[in-house]
Amino acid sequence: MSARIRSIDALRGLVMLLMLVDHARETFYSTVPVADPLGPETPTALFLTRLTAHFCAPVFVLLTGLAAWLYAQSRGGAAVASDFLWKRGLFLILLELTVVNFAWGFDLTPPMLYLQVIWVIGLSMLALAVLVHLPRPALIALGLAIVLGHNALDGAHATGEPAHAIWAVLHERTIFDLPWGGRLRISYPLLPWIGMIALGYALGPWFAAGVDSATRQRKLVAAGLAALALFVLLRVTNVYGDLHPWQAGADALGTVLQFVNLTKYPPSADFLLATLGVGLIVLAAFERLPARAAGLLAVLGGAPLFFYLFHLYLLRALNLAAGAALGVAGPVSVPNVAALWLLAAIIVVPCWFATRAFGSLKRRSDAWWMRYL
Repeated sequence: MSARIRSIDALRGLVMLLMLVDHARETFYSTVPVADPLGPETPTALFLTRLTAHFCAPVFVLLTGLAAWLYAQSRGGAAVASDFLWKRGLFLILLELTVVNFAWGFDLTPPMLYLQVIWVIGLSMLALAVLVHLPRPALIALGLAIVLGHNALDGAHATGEPAHAIWAVLHERTIFDLPWGGRLRISYPLLPWIGMIALGYALGPWFAAGVDSATRQRKLVAAGLAALALFVLLRVTNVYGDLHPWQAGADALGTVLQFVNLTKYPPSADFLLATLGVGLIVLAAFERLPARAAGLLAVLGGAPLFFYLFHLYLLRALNLAAGAALGVAGPVSVPNVAALWLLAAIIVVPCWFATRAFGSLKRRSDAWWMRYL
């Protein structure tokens, strides 16, 4: 594995670790709910914990686009990548509706089906399967237009079917009643994520074999700083970029936290700019990460879908087992945020070894379907 590809897997692995903490919070600390964006009453430790999770989905979707470009280069071009993207996209959508939803509650007939990050990655892949045929300048222009401009549509609504359903999938966090009495929640509207995956694909040429590492790192840092500068400009003016303008807090720390307290569902332009900027800079820095640290993170980033499914089932099983052992009806909760991070640090150990074993199996396998896992 080349150094630059290892940096991609390492960054994806970091995303997996932060995601594990957030999902441990949802499983073992659900008695303390969080809003979107976070309310001013949110304890600082919980606020900062949730803030780290904001990094996950945008960076992962960006890297998904980048990985698609690398796949195209190694397998024969955009047409081959397009064929893979639409197949894997459909597979992920099916996975969200079945295996992923079951993992959250161990209920075959849940009262609510959630369409979350795996669903939106699948839909983004379907969109990218078409967009890969665009010239790179057009792809960049489209990606930036969506990332920066989608908040202009916040006031738009659709009535009547199927217009309402289509618009809800694209840009509104909506709950639908299902014919059999259940409900369906679109937690991750699609449109902003199309912009992020398109920009990820457009990053690809910076990772071409003929581009030296120093040049690539300079470009990544420059693009990251530009994204952060635009975020600060938009956020300071409080005119556009997020539905929830920031306000001064009770003290300096409170003011800073409110400044970066951004809307995730759907992700605002400010949210995407901030996470994109940090993600690009960290990606550049990870090219200089010591080999040992990069290798440990790359294990998780090398088989992210397996890690995602494994950790969800492990978290739910552990919570049920803890409830049975303690005689507690309902979810078992840890006492504080420090205990939450400690729990996540313990749980990541079996996840890491299981993911390493699966990654080794996947590399040895000739089965075509293993490419989709």
